[in-house]
Amino acid sequence: MIARTFCLSALVSVLSTAAAAQAPAALSPTEQRIASHVDAHAAGAVALLEQTVNINSGTLNPRGVRAVYDVLAPRLQRLGFEVRYAALPAEMNRGGHLVARLRPRDGRVRGKKLLLIGHLDTVFEESSPFQRFTRANDSTARGPGAADMKGGNVVIVQALEALAGAGALEGAHITVVMTGDEEAPGRPLEISRAALLEAGREADVALGFEGGSRDREGAARAVVARRSSSGWTLNVQARPAHSSGVFSGGVGAGAIYEAARILDRFYGELRGEPGATFNAGLILGGTEVAHDAGAARGTAFGKGNVVPERTVVTGDIRTLTDEQLQRTRERMRHIVARGLPHSRAEISFTDGYPSMPPTDQNYALLRQYSGVSEALGLGPVLAFDPAGRGAADISFVASLVEAGIDGLGVYGDHAHTVEETVDLRSLSTQAKRAAILIHQLTR
Repeated sequence: MIARTFCLSALVSVLSTAAAAQAPAALSPTEQRIASHVDAHAAGAVALLEQTVNINSGTLNPRGVRAVYDVLAPRLQRLGFEVRYAALPAEMNRGGHLVARLRPRDGRVRGKKLLLIGHLDTVFEESSPFQRFTRANDSTARGPGAADMKGGNVVIVQALEALAGAGALEGAHITVVMTGDEEAPGRPLEISRAALLEAGREADVALGFEGGSRDREGAARAVVARRSSSGWTLNVQARPAHSSGVFSGGVGAGAIYEAARILDRFYGELRGEPGATFNAGLILGGTEVAHDAGAARGTAFGKGNVVPERTVVTGDIRTLTDEQLQRTRERMRHIVARGLPHSRAEISFTDGYPSMPPTDQNYALLRQYSGVSEALGLGPVLAFDPAGRGAADISFVASLVEAGIDGLGVYGDHAHTVEETVDLRSLSTQAKRAAILIHQLTR
């Protein structure tokens, strides 16, 4: 594991400042050729995006995920990458991963070892009415996964093709992993993320191509930190009785009041810590409760004149560091343990996506990326507030690499909805930024 440093208190101040403190350097002749290659092949990039968007690759459609792989894999093979389809066990009902490796022919690595991260799946399953790529105008298109994140996959391909076209891939050590189940990872995670973790252990720097973003003033943003995402389940048992005896010494308050006490204390005692949130997403309470955790649904039966016997609550926790996660869980356990009379409550936790803390090394990488952007005449790139982004695959390797940034993919709006759109112009701008950064890191 790479030892890295970060300062949580510095995050807020850094978010509001420019990432690059010095004047940007001019593009080298090679970097100019890279940028020109991207511009010359802009129409082809849009065509590739349309082709992949029109393939349904919902997370629960493994055949569709494989079909997207079949489109992208040959593009990387032509650049000299060794490409394989890392299938997951059939019982997971998930598509496999694209894993592509480029290694120096002479065995001498000339710069940083890079990991580029994308994903082949989308949230739109075969039953969704949203299935096709449509152009709204010259610069905007709608389509399932157009921004999240088939556009990001195309940016990866564009960038690597531009590097190859400029003769700038020689000596590079690059691995590309596009997972097939990012939107709903297969379990257990140690199996579904094995290929990604293997690539992370070999890399120095990770670059994630989830959707890029701009603030209200139009300034570009990239991600130096992502919060973790894990789950919790609260089970409460209480003494059932006729409601005429509720609150009495022999009956108590029942399971629903006890669950309400716990949730109220979560809200009152844990809320407000920077970087940490905890959500209660489902609650079932009554005399009889049936909870289907896999389907995230359930049923409950109870009457107003019966003190309820059982309550189940499920939710999630998001934190900026693993230490913050463990501390939040311990405080939740302490609150649960204070139980009301004649009730018994237990809370359990499930691990999910780890956090990607905001390290000094991540900020340094962002400054380099911002310098590339300014040299291209595209303006600086600032840090995105992690409170505004969800979890992503880069978090699994954040502790394994020296540095990483995410959000290098296309600009878009309304991801995960049938109004999902992509700014087609951002295919080229993001590809140029990424390609030149890759070139600088692998020199």
